[in-house]
Amino acid sequence: MRNPTRGPDPSPFDPALAEGGRVPTLAVLAGLFMLATTPFFGHLLQGNTDNLARNVLYACATAVLLGQVWRGSVWAWRLTVGLGMFAGLLIFVVGMLAAVSNWQGWIISLAGLGFLLLAICLVAVPGIRAFLDVRWAARRREQR
Repeated sequence: MRNPTRGPDPSPFDPALAEGGRVPTLAVLAGLFMLATTPFFGHLLQGNTDNLARNVLYACATAVLLGQVWRGSVWAWRLTVGLGMFAGLLIFVVGMLAAVSNWQGWIISLAGLGFLLLAICLVAVPGIRAFLDVRWAARRREQR
């Protein structure tokens, strides 16, 4: 059994990749934010202000969560990957169901694939993982 005070296992990724992972990590987090807030900003540009407070709160909560991932929070990273995978799969399926009768369903399905791809990048791209592992280690040292 793992000792809960020890924290995550040491990184299997090369620390030399960490600095090269800064820009891709920022791009992935920005992409997730843009995908999550595009419907809200699209409606806002059309002049539709229904549920404005809720949507602003949603956009702010998304920004805070992704900011925590950037700062090196492991729980925020896990939550972001989990929500990205779940939302991506759900959006993809809804888009496919809508595509049966409407061409916009294909665009919705592409957004779902975007969520899936970006969430996978947070886990599988070595430069991003090395960058996040360095952030996690630094945050762990700060907390001690």
